[in-house]
Amino acid sequence: MRGLKDFNPALFSSVMGTGAVAIATYKYSSYWSPLGGVGRGLTYLNLVLYILFLIPWLLRWLLNRDDALNDLRHPSKGHFYGTIGAATVVLSAQLLLILGDEKLAWYFWLWGAALTVLFAFWMSYEVYIAAEVDLRHLSPAWYIPPVALIILPFGAPFMNATSGYTRELVTVVNYMGWGAGFFLYLALYAVVTLRFIRHELMPPQMAPLIWMNLGPIGAGVSALFALLEAVKLPSKEPLFVFAFFLWGLGFWWLIMATAMTLHYLRNLHLPYSESWWAFIFPLGAFTNATRDIGAVFSLKILSHLGFLLLWPLLAMWTVVFLKSFILLARAMRSED
Repeated sequence: MRGLKDFNPALFSSVMGTGAVAIATYKYSSYWSPLGGVGRGLTYLNLVLYILFLIPWLLRWLLNRDDALNDLRHPSKGHFYGTIGAATVVLSAQLLLILGDEKLAWYFWLWGAALTVLFAFWMSYEVYIAAEVDLRHLSPAWYIPPVALIILPFGAPFMNATSGYTRELVTVVNYMGWGAGFFLYLALYAVVTLRFIRHELMPPQMAPLIWMNLGPIGAGVSALFALLEAVKLPSKEPLFVFAFFLWGLGFWWLIMATAMTLHYLRNLHLPYSESWWAFIFPLGAFTNATRDIGAVFSLKILSHLGFLLLWPLLAMWTVVFLKSFILLARAMRSED
């Protein structure tokens, strides 16, 4: 089937992005109550998107396994397989925070954790055994598997909702996920930064990937706070301060990503492609992290900054969602 053969696993980045926007709008409903309804609506929409993408994703593994494996082994495409695990965990967080459905959120988190760990290890293995990886194939897309690991502690509330060996396993997975994901991100951050320094700019259709630097940083802050809220530690203050330092790196990348995007607009061009979803989840994650830092440290200036970032985030999501819908509809008509 042609549709299954060409199915892009990166489509789940739209679920990641929509989930980040939903959580940000819901959290900021304390500023403006209608945002709570927007967050709930986006959560229901995200459930529909997830199911629509999951069906062909599974069928491709059953009917077009060679194509799926070839994409997984590709030094650029393969990393996007991490989006399905990350999308599932984000959706679990939406179900828990916004809809309050603990049971469904638990099943989604289990499924997402299994996918996240599977593809994080599998993709790394494929890269390690590859004969050579061209410098041009290095991009912030390599952060996707670490991001998926980092956000596993969105399931931290389940540590207190389970007991026995299940609770112990959930605890280990949450700590392992954040630790493995964050330190893998640091290693890849150095490698990808070297690519930016040593090689020419990424082609314009890949320019939005620059924003992906905000993903592991913003998601890392919020996931760490979720973990700290669920555990009992003698002193949490050093970890809160560490999260604030991490947010500082994110703020630097917010300015840098904005400047680089303006550079593409002024000197090159920025054509629409599915990579535009790389604008959404990272900015959404950083918006949520900014709000969380502001709440933990009682800094209204950061809470207000997060609220300010929410509006370009919503505007960008609307544009990208509509363009993606139009592109998908045209592709379906061309197949007919």
